[in-house]
Order: sequence, then structure tokens, then C-alpha cells
Amino acid sequence: MNYYRTHKCNELRKNNIGEKVTLSGWLYRKRDHGNLIFVDLRDFYGITQLVFNNNKEFFSIISNLKLESVITVQGIVKVRTADTINSEIATGEIELVVDYLHIESEVKFAENEEIAKEERSILASITGEQEYPENMRFKYRFLDLRREKIRNNVVLRSHIIAELRDLMIKQGFLEIQTPILTASSPEGARDYLVPSRLNPGKFYALPQAPQIFKQLLMISGFDKYFQIAPCFRDEDARADRSPGEFYQLDLEMSFVTQEDIFQIIEYTMYSIFTKFSNKCVDQFFPRITYKEAMLKYGSDKPDMRNPILISDMTDVFRNSEFNVFKKNIESGMVVRAIPAPNTAKEPRSFFDRKIEYAQKEFGTQGLGYIVFDIDGNAKGPIAKFLDNHQLNQIKEIANVKPGDSIFFTSAEENEAAIIAGKVRTLLGSELSLIDSNIFKFCWVVDFPYFVYDDKNKKIDFFHNPFSMPQAGLKDLEEKNPLDILAYQFDLVCNGVELSSGAIRNNKLDIMYKAFTIAGYSKEEVDIKFGALVRAFRFGVPPHGGIAPGIDRMVMLLTDEANIREIICFPMNQQGVDVLMGAPSTVDEHQLCELYLKVCE
Repeated sequence: MNYYRTHKCNELRKNNIGEKVTLSGWLYRKRDHGNLIFVDLRDFYGITQLVFNNNKEFFSIISNLKLESVITVQGIVKVRTADTINSEIATGEIELVVDYLHIESEVKFAENEEIAKEERSILASITGEQEYPENMRFKYRFLDLRREKIRNNVVLRSHIIAELRDLMIKQGFLEIQTPILTASSPEGARDYLVPSRLNPGKFYALPQAPQIFKQLLMISGFDKYFQIAPCFRDEDARADRSPGEFYQLDLEMSFVTQEDIFQIIEYTMYSIFTKFSNKCVDQFFPRITYKEAMLKYGSDKPDMRNPILISDMTDVFRNSEFNVFKKNIESGMVVRAIPAPNTAKEPRSFFDRKIEYAQKEFGTQGLGYIVFDIDGNAKGPIAKFLDNHQLNQIKEIANVKPGDSIFFTSAEENEAAIIAGKVRTLLGSELSLIDSNIFKFCWVVDFPYFVYDDKNKKIDFFHNPFSMPQAGLKDLEEKNPLDILAYQFDLVCNGVELSSGAIRNNKLDIMYKAFTIAGYSKEEVDIKFGALVRAFRFGVPPHGGIAPGIDRMVMLLTDEANIREIICFPMNQQGVDVLMGAPSTVDEHQLCELYLKVCE
């Protein structure tokens, strides 16, 4: 029998009445009734109410003991009276009358009063609802994790990972771990570098993703690989991105097309989201081209719950009398329209706020708009510059009805898409058009293979440099690089990008040609990707893969807006681990061993 407990704190029921039991846990709540003290004892599993009578010699001890101290108790299980039953906890029909108490570990605050005040505050948050600054919570993360909400997030994350692993194995995937210490690779983000003591002046890199290793596994003949992969990228923090490290369900398959990968992931995501959420999960995963996504949704991460669709109104305004847009179009700009359903009766301030939003967020002159009243008559600042034919075109193209209004923005194509997309999201939220009780997925496909890097004045890879152009070598040799499409795809759920994937290039001549267009010489490719180059000479199967982000999946399933709420020991927005004090300085002798010197 376990010395510290015969039962866990969620187990005792009415059928245990009269039994002598032992429980251990944290002193969660305490209610002093003079001759009786009621204590809620908490362990990982639940809560049991304890009763301390004033005729016991340890009554004064429990009276003075601080919350969150750890205790072991023995006593007799009693039934609660009908008026004291607590239906909110599993053990709510019983209580334990304590006849033995042992303090395992007593809470003691710091001697420094300022620190002690901080400790008392964060300790109180365990039972209360008050939130504290992120740095303070992370400094005392071991206490923060005792809070039910945060603990439940961590538990759910564990269950999701276990289910993902089970689903992969059932679908014939083999779990294989790839190296953490590897070589630096130009995959789009900054590497974390690790100096090598045994090889002075040389560095390992922590993997941004197991990209090359999983391709090598396919070349080695392993048909289906997966792992719950840690990835490391030296990027700035965002609400949906953890600085430093994150985890993904990394997988790769041989002899597959894009659709084969879609089928695996659709089954997996639908299984996970239906099992771990009470929300509705749409089984339809539409395919949307990147070009269509940017036009209709103003984003390559479209939220399919939002029914508003953006339209191209460039041709309508090309010959209009509205000179602002007309001149923009003549200089190569476009016009995008964003409908606002059932807003014709909104006050002027509704429209002014949207104009101010565009001005503040994007530095534009604002937004144009037209209001179509209940009779279909057009009103607003730019309506008078359009004839009936042009107004009817707008209504038809944007599917605008009487009682609706419509906003317009004009800019360079990419900027116009971004502005329209943000306004679409704002309207969808303000007008309560987005159903928060459903998960809607989509695939964004046909991404450009290359993009022009304005900063460095060169062509670069738009997405994954190891993907296959859709017409293979022919595209690379004959097309304008910016017109080439790749077998690259993103999985999006409710406007959150969960994953990027691709069908990989499996031919060495295509690899050399693609990297040449991006400014790499053959010699550079041989040096940077030597292992892949060697492997490509020995029979490479068609293969492809994807890597859904586990952190973002858990965010969606917990309705958390901040990714740090679902990570057990997160860094703050500055990439600092305030709990452990990392990053930190190191001793001079450690630097010497690594042949390093810190420059001032």
C-alpha cells in the first residue's frame, strides 16, 4: 500500500463511508468556522473536503498553516448532510474527518518583504481569477501551473499528442527521431547555433525543421515517417508563435501525390478536432488557390467562417469619374471591394471608424464606400461619381443587396489584398458574422515557387526550396520565375495556418536549376546540401510531406489567443525564460573551451 495515500483526491464516494483512508495533497482552500476548519485538499486528480475538529492537538497547526502547503492526512470518511453536498466536485457527497495530520512541506515566503508580497500575490491567483503580468506568472510558473485552466491546457496537449501518435501508427507511419545537433540550412529563419568544443571555430545548428533528414529517410526506403518534432527558429514572438522552439507533427511519405497527403491529414485533423472539442467540425476541406485566396479573402490564411468575399472592382472604376481610383488604376494599382451586409442603417460613425482604421493601420488615405438603401438607391461619398451601369456592376459582382453597404480600397495588388483582408476580418467580427462554434478547414494550394525580394533585390524561394515546380524542369527553363507554381500547400483552420507542406523535388537537375535562379551556384548547393546532393544520385522516390503545428492546434482547441498559455514552460515575448534565467552569461573558462569571445 502507498504510504502517502490509499486514495486520490477525486476517488472517495458514498460507498467509502466509514473507511479509514489516507490522502496527500496541497492545502487549496480553508474555511474557519471557529470550532471546525474545513479544508479543500487538492492533488492532480481532484479535491476532497477535510474536516478538522478543535479537540485535536493539531487544530492550531492547520489553523495557521499557509495555503498550498503539502500535507498528509488520515481519517474516517463521512457522508455530508444534504444541504452541504457540493455537486461541482466528484467527491461532493462525502468529507474526511481528520484524526492525523503530517506536514510534508510548508509554504515559507521570502525574507525580503517586496519579494514576499509578490509571492503572496501569485499564490493567491491559484484560487482566484485575477491575472498577473506575464513575466511574473512565468517567473513562478510552478505555481501558475497549479491553476486549473493552465493545468488543463497542458493535460489536453499531452492527450492530443498521444492521439496524434496513435493515429499515425494506425495509418502505417513509423516514428523515427532525427538529430537535434545538425548543420545550418537556409530555410527562411535564423538558426540557433551551438559551438563545437571538439571542432574549434565550427558550429552545429538546432533544426528549424527535420526537412532534409525526412527526405533522406524516403530516399533510404522508409515509406511513411513521422515524429513529434521539436523545431528551433530564432524569430520574434507573436501571439501565435512561440520564440525559440515549437513542436510539430512532422511526416513524410513516398510515392504520393498532393491529394494522398490531403487524405491523411484530413482524416487526422477531423479525428483530433472532433475528439477534443464540443464544437462542430466541418468535414469539407475546400481547395483554394493562393491567387484566389488573396483576391477573395485578402489573406493566404483565410477564415472560412467569415461569409464576406472580396471582389475585384478595377475594371468598374477604370472608366469612372472617380479620379482618385482612376489615376491609381492608370499607374498599375487595383481596386478591391469589401461588402458589409445589412449596414445601410448604421450611423455615419460606423463608416468613419473603418476609414480611420485603414488610415491608422496602413497609412492609406482611407476607404471609399457606398450605401445601398432598402430601395437599392446608392448613397455615400463616391456614389455620385458612378453611373447606373457601374453601380449595377458593383452590385452584381459583389452580390450586394438593398440594405447593404460596400467599402473600397485602391493600392498595389498585394497591399490592396492585405488591406481588404483586414477590413473583411474587422467587419466579420463587428457584424457577428463569424460562428465561434465551428472549425472550418481549407487547403491553400498553387503557391508561387519564387518571389521577388525587394530588400535584397533578388529572386528568392517563396515557400519551401525543396518543393517540386508543377511542370518540373520545363517551368524553370521556360517560364518567368515569378509565374511558376509549386506543389506547395498550407492547411488553414479558422484563419490560423496550421501547417505547410509540399511534394518534394526528387531530381538533381531540378534542384540545381531552382537554386541557380535563387542565386546559388552549383558549388554552394553542393556545400550547403551535400548529403541531399549525394543521395539524389542514388534513386529518389517521388515523395512529399507536411508538418501541422501542435502548439497552434492546441491553441484552437482551447480557445486560447496566446500560444504561451498552452506551453508548459514558455519564454516571454523577448525570448527570455524568466523562470530559469535564460539566456544568461557563462563563465570565461566555458567560453575559452569553445574558443569563443564576447564582443563588446
